[in-house]
Amino acid sequence: MARQVLFVVSECAPLAKTGGLADVAGALPKALRLLGVETRVLMPAYPGLPEQLEGARKLWSGQLHGVEAQVIGGRARGLDLLLLDAPSLFARAGGIYAGPDGRDWADNALRFAALGKAAAEIGFGALSDGWRPEVVHAHDWQGALALAYLDFDGRPRPATAISIHNVAFQGVFDREIMARIGLPEARFTPDDLEYYGRLSFLKAGIVHADAVMTVSPAYARELTTPEFGMGLEGLIRSREADLFGILNGVDLEEWNPETDPRLPERYSARKLKGKAAATQALCAELGLEPETGGPLFVVVSRLTWQKGLDLLLGAMPRLLGRGGRLALLGSGESELERAFRDLAERHPGRVATRIGYDEGLSHRLFGGGDAVLAPSRFEPCGLTQLYGLRYGALPVVARTGGLSDTVIDANDAALRAGVATGFTHDPNSMEALELAIGRACDLYARPDLWTQTVRRAMGHPVGWTDSAPLYAARYTRLVEGGLRGG
Repeated sequence: MARQVLFVVSECAPLAKTGGLADVAGALPKALRLLGVETRVLMPAYPGLPEQLEGARKLWSGQLHGVEAQVIGGRARGLDLLLLDAPSLFARAGGIYAGPDGRDWADNALRFAALGKAAAEIGFGALSDGWRPEVVHAHDWQGALALAYLDFDGRPRPATAISIHNVAFQGVFDREIMARIGLPEARFTPDDLEYYGRLSFLKAGIVHADAVMTVSPAYARELTTPEFGMGLEGLIRSREADLFGILNGVDLEEWNPETDPRLPERYSARKLKGKAAATQALCAELGLEPETGGPLFVVVSRLTWQKGLDLLLGAMPRLLGRGGRLALLGSGESELERAFRDLAERHPGRVATRIGYDEGLSHRLFGGGDAVLAPSRFEPCGLTQLYGLRYGALPVVARTGGLSDTVIDANDAALRAGVATGFTHDPNSMEALELAIGRACDLYARPDLWTQTVRRAMGHPVGWTDSAPLYAARYTRLVEGGLRGG
C-alpha cells in the first residue's frame, strides 16, 4: 500500500474554505491515516494560517517563478500541513481567489503556478526532513499544474493523480503567461496545454496525470458527455481507462448531531426530540414562524446558476402555498443575492435570507431544517445533501451527479420497501422541482411515515468508510508502477 501521498489544494477546511473541495481536503486525509496512508496537505499560507501550526518548521526555501517562498511544515486541526509561505502571492486582504472588490486576483495564474511548482519540488524530494511522496494528488485547476511540472522536468517522478471537483472551473489564462511560469512553448499544442488558443491549468493536469478522479461515479460518466464536460469531454473520454469516480464523504466527527456543540440540543435517529428543539431555536433566531403546517426547507449553497437557485425562486409560490418556509444561507451572484433578500422582505416570517457564510449557522440550519434543497443543474458530488442525511433534513435534490448517487427517492415503491431517504427530481426544470417540493409536503403531512424516513436517512452511510479504501487501493496500484519519467 502507498504510504506517502501529497495533496495539492487551494483550500482546506476548517482553515480556509469556499466550497466542498475544502471539506474533502480536510476530511479525507484523516480517513486515509486510519488505513496507513500518510497524507500531507500542501496549501498556500493565507493570512493567519502559519500561526495555527503546531511544531512549525521550515522545510524548504527558494524561488518560485522569481518569487521568494518557503514551505513550513506542522500540524493543525488533526492534519499534517505544508504551507507555501509566499507573502507577495498569498498574504493579502480579500478572499482566496478574489480581492475585496469581488474580482479575481489578476495574478491568480502566477499564484497557483507557484503552488504547483512547489508541489513538484516536494515530489522530487526537496523537503529537508526527507519526506518524499509516492503519489502527488492534485485537486482542481489550482493544483493541476504540479503534474505538468513533474512530467516536464525529466527526472524520475512519483505517481500522479488529479481530482476534478468541478469541471466548470478550469483555470484558463492567456498564452503569454507561459514564459513567466516556466512552461515550455513547445507544449502549447491541442494535445497538451492549449485550450482554444489559451492555457488551461485543468487540462494540463488531466493530460499529465496517471489517474483522473472525480467525486462521484455518476459525475465520472457525465464528464464524458458534451452536456457536462464543458469542452473537455473529448480529452476525458480519451482518459476513460484511467478515469475513476469515488463518492465524497463527510467528516463524521465534525458533522454529528449527537455531539454538535452548535445545536441547542443534541439528538440522534433514536432520540429525535432534540431536532424539534433545534427547529424551534432556528425559527426564533431567524424570525420565522414556528409552525405553518408545512416543512422548514433550508438552503446552504453558493448562489449561482449551477446550483439551480433561480429555479427555486420560480418554485417559491408552490412552496409557500403548501405551508412551507425557507431559510437560506449563501452568497454568490449579485442578482440572486438581491432576489432572495427581496423574497425575505416580501414574506416576513416565512422566508429568511442570510447572505455570506457562517459555519455555525450552517450546522444549525441542517439541525433545525426538515428538508434541504439542492436543485442543481449539475453537481459533481454535493455535500449539503450528505449533511442533510446526517442531520435528518431530508434532501430534495436534482437527479444529477453525486446527488443521484446518494439520495434514494421516496416514491411509492421505495417507501413500501423502507429504503427511501429523500426526494429527487429532473434537473433544470422548475416544474419538476415544484413536484418534488409537493411530494415532500405530502410526506410531511404523514408524521409517522416522515419520521420513519428521517430515521432511515440518518442511518445512511455518509462518511469515508467506503470511499477512503478506494483511494488507498488506487494509490497502491499507481505506486506499483514505480517512478515515472527520467
